Parts: sequence; structure tokens; C-alpha cells
Amino acid sequence: MPGPMEWLLILLVVLLLFGATRLPSAARGLGRSMRIFKSEMDEMKSESDQRKGAIAPHDPQAPIAGETPEQSAARLQANQQAQPVQPAPQQPVQPQQGAAQPVDPNTPQQP
Repeated sequence: MPGPMEWLLILLVVLLLFGATRLPSAARGLGRSMRIFKSEMDEMKSESDQRKGAIAPHDPQAPIAGETPEQSAARLQANQQAQPVQPAPQQPVQPQQGAAQPVDPNTPQQP
């Protein structure tokens, strides 16, 4: 463990390397990095706790961590091509009221 003289020497070397003008910005950058790291660790812990509690079914359209938008679009397109398309059930078309009815030339017209 360094004593007080060693700490003073370390601080003097750091001051000489970075300069008095760059030290505050370096300290701010270090603080931001630590804050981001801490929030990411907390997020990972909460995700881990959620997975332990209840495993939810995976949404195939949900983005995967670390995936670029291009990779996500390609994966979704591949999933859509792999799934068979089910035809929609055919329902008879009913004419709307007040709409013109098609005329069949083979049926006699009544005046």
C-alpha cells in the first residue's frame, strides 16, 4: 500500500502527463463511464431476475441484443419466408344494398 509520499508523487506525475486543463474533462469522462457501467450492470441484474421469475415466450419480431437493424430485418424476412402462408377462408360476396346488380343477358328483363 503506497504511503502519503508515494500518493503525492503519483498525483504529480498524473498532473504532468495530462495537464491542469485536461484533468477535469478526464475526470468527467471517467465519471460518465462509471455511471453507464453501473446502470448496465443494474439492467443485467434486473433482466436476470426477470428470467428466473417467469420465462416469457419469445416474440420473433423483438430485436435481439447486439443485433444491427439490417440483421434484424434480414432475420424477420427469413422468418416470414419460412412460415407457410395460410389462405384466408373464402366468404361469399354479398351485394351492397343500393348497388347496381349485374345484368345477365340470358335472363328475360321485366319492365
